[in-house]
Amino acid sequence: MSTQHLDNIINTFEPIHLNEMNGTALMNRVDTKFVITVKQLTEILPELQKHYKILEIEGLRLPQYESEYYDSKTLDFYIDHHRKKVDRFKVRFRKYVESDLSFLEVKHKSKGRTDKQRIMVKDLPGMMNAEHADFVKSTGVAQENLNYILTNKFHRITLVGKEHLERLTFDLNLEFNGNDTSKMLDNLVIAELKQERLSRRSPFYQIVKRMMIRPYRISKYCIGVIELFGKENVKYNRFKKKLLKLNKLQANVA
Repeated sequence: MSTQHLDNIINTFEPIHLNEMNGTALMNRVDTKFVITVKQLTEILPELQKHYKILEIEGLRLPQYESEYYDSKTLDFYIDHHRKKVDRFKVRFRKYVESDLSFLEVKHKSKGRTDKQRIMVKDLPGMMNAEHADFVKSTGVAQENLNYILTNKFHRITLVGKEHLERLTFDLNLEFNGNDTSKMLDNLVIAELKQERLSRRSPFYQIVKRMMIRPYRISKYCIGVIELFGKENVKYNRFKKKLLKLNKLQANVA
């Protein structure tokens, strides 16, 4: 699927800018994720055009994001996710590449809700300093001496609901780097519907339901750990079905 075709579609959306999005930050929210192919994305987007505006930053509607993920030496955050622990954390530095803005972010998943706290930092550091560690500790993370695990890069489309308080993101061109390994998942798109409370009245939810695309719990961090460190080195049995589906979708190139 050509980039030009995707650009043509997203250019039909009415824009919204960062200074207009204060009411849709949704730092405490309910997330619903879906996994689709690039082809499905190009089929879905035209139907969303009348219901959503698209985030435009300095003329860009498909900006690049880069994230560094941190974990303990024993990969506690990864293991907590694998165990389906209801109270769990992820720690990352995220850079908005074209804007040259970077943040240290802590995501806390608890009782089905996601709470995100963050502070601005100078750049992706490659390691955590004392100030970073103090902030992470202040958010409730018990683990200390967190280490760099992996980097992921992707491009993101961000849509903001016209009728409902919700944001919808599509992450594509997924790339993982770490442990002297690289992995591209360039046919997969991770869609994430972010709402104040779960509502299936969302236009996007109704569209994917009609297409028989069901919600799908997935973590870019966990997939990256498996892909970069190898199935023989990390526990992944609860992710086997997810990996099979991802591999099937990745191979389904029209």
